[in-house]
Amino acid sequence: MRKLSLVFVAAMLLATGNILANDSVKTDPIKKLSAQIGKLLVDNYLTDNQVNLTAQVRFTLNNKGEIVVLSVDTENKILASFVKYKLNYQKVEVNDSKEGKMYTVPIRIIS
Repeated sequence: MRKLSLVFVAAMLLATGNILANDSVKTDPIKKLSAQIGKLLVDNYLTDNQVNLTAQVRFTLNNKGEIVVLSVDTENKILASFVKYKLNYQKVEVNDSKEGKMYTVPIRIIS
């Protein structure tokens, strides 16, 4: 009976060690992409009349990990062209991304 309990305890320790060894924290690729897009859009040439504008950017990633802007949903044409110019074919680092998957990220330009 004592050997059985020792085997049981050893099995439980082994199972617990395997569970704790797995990386259970996964980063959301959208949050990581949003942070990188924010860094790309920091330097802007927009005037004071063109700040506090918002847009929805729809894009995909190609096989090289570059952003390919599909559309910019905004009423301001200058903002749309600015976002396309700054983001198109910029390389980003995302671990769990699939080529061709579409992403939509909201952006807001502030002064």
